Amino acid sequence: MKLGILVAVLLYLLVLVVGVGTWLARRARGRAAVQGEFALAGRSLSTLEVAATLAFSVLGTAHILGVFELSWTLGAAAVWFSLAHVVLLVVVCLSTGLWVRRLGVSTVPEILELLYGEKMRVVVSCVMAGVVTGLLTVETQGLGILMATMTGWSLHQGAVAGGLIGILYVIVAGMKEVGYLNVINATVKYGGLILATLFLAASLPGGNFESVRSFYLHRGEPQMLSIYGTPQILLSFALASIIAVLFSQGISQNLLQPAMGARDEATIRRALWIAAPLNGMFGVFAVVIGLTARSLPQFQALGPKVAATSMLVALLPPWLAALLLASFLTAVLSTFAMACLAPATLFSVDIFQRLYRPDATEAEVKRATRVAILAVGGSAIGVASALPPILAAVNWLFSWLVPVFWVVVFGLCWKRSAGVAALTLGSAWVVNSAWSFTSLPALLGVSALPNVYVTLAVTLAVSVVGNACSTGSEAYFSSGAYRTRRASISLRLPETVRMTAKSG
Repeated sequence: MKLGILVAVLLYLLVLVVGVGTWLARRARGRAAVQGEFALAGRSLSTLEVAATLAFSVLGTAHILGVFELSWTLGAAAVWFSLAHVVLLVVVCLSTGLWVRRLGVSTVPEILELLYGEKMRVVVSCVMAGVVTGLLTVETQGLGILMATMTGWSLHQGAVAGGLIGILYVIVAGMKEVGYLNVINATVKYGGLILATLFLAASLPGGNFESVRSFYLHRGEPQMLSIYGTPQILLSFALASIIAVLFSQGISQNLLQPAMGARDEATIRRALWIAAPLNGMFGVFAVVIGLTARSLPQFQALGPKVAATSMLVALLPPWLAALLLASFLTAVLSTFAMACLAPATLFSVDIFQRLYRPDATEAEVKRATRVAILAVGGSAIGVASALPPILAAVNWLFSWLVPVFWVVVFGLCWKRSAGVAALTLGSAWVVNSAWSFTSLPALLGVSALPNVYVTLAVTLAVSVVGNACSTGSEAYFSSGAYRTRRASISLRLPETVRMTAKSG
């Protein structure tokens, strides 16, 4: 056990989480409760808070430990997972993120009710909560790997300890706390990552990464050093990652919730110039570290899940290893926090408040959200012990939200038909399940075809043909209901925010 590193990391987390949470609680003492204060930070997040939270909402286990793991088989092409998120953040900050803030919604399924009715909201809320909870189990696995690296515990024990810390990370003060912590942690993480890369190079023969390059060339694997890999990798991984990430996370509650909590639409647009580079640059560092770990025999023997983190602990100065592991841990914790907060918000707003307590106070909604955080966090700890391949699990889960993205886009911008929307969602979900749990791909001779391609094809075919043939309502953005809602929201905003909303 690296006792010194463990103590330093846990002390950093304790001071940061408890300190920021206590400070925010004292600031809120004596003030009247604001609607959405816990889950949406009272819609007061600044550009830095929105940018860091958007970046960290997707910059967790999959970006760090998943890319470490995947670089063993795909090499430098694993960076496409990070590049896919750059594309995603451009779309979110220039379209879907603006839409949810403009509509003044608290959950993504609330948009489905505006477009297609209450039943559609409940169905999508349940499915989206399940998908985000599935992603939460992957984040819990990441926490387990990091805790196991620092303690020598098993991955199962590490997942329990990490999951409990993750619940503490979000349950104290909600979204506002997560936003403040992310700004601090982004600075620490990138400073530590740059220093770690320099120290890692200095510890290798020749004081650079030439020995890593030679390792792959001597093995006859030059494609491992190219971000383009092979044509098969570009088709089955790079393009599939872009499609899966864009058309699922682009409408996912855990990513859009920071946009819902932004001060205004201009805040979201400005956040793009910080959030996108944060994600893109991190993938480069992660690939370099993963490739290096595989090239060193003593760490190669540990396997892809723990080799990279074990290498960093062994080769870096203790203070830098502690700083880097703390930054990795907080990045995963931030994603864990949003993955906990998102389904908890779906439960408290779409189920508890919408169906059972329409007159619930903010205090009651906050209490229901905290109970749900404990429930989904606890379930994630239990499921994470299965330890599936990280990016494979993520891409399968992403496919479930692809039809939701297009149903929302078509309803807002083209045509609204509840029947077509239901048929699109049902068809895509059935095909996605069949592609994963039956022999259908093998029977068709396309076993290697990713789920997202099939799900996207079914979604577009059913929704485009269905809408073209239906007599549904006009696009919501062209309707009188939208103009009325927009005017109502504008009247509730401060004058400066109101002017920004009108210009957007």
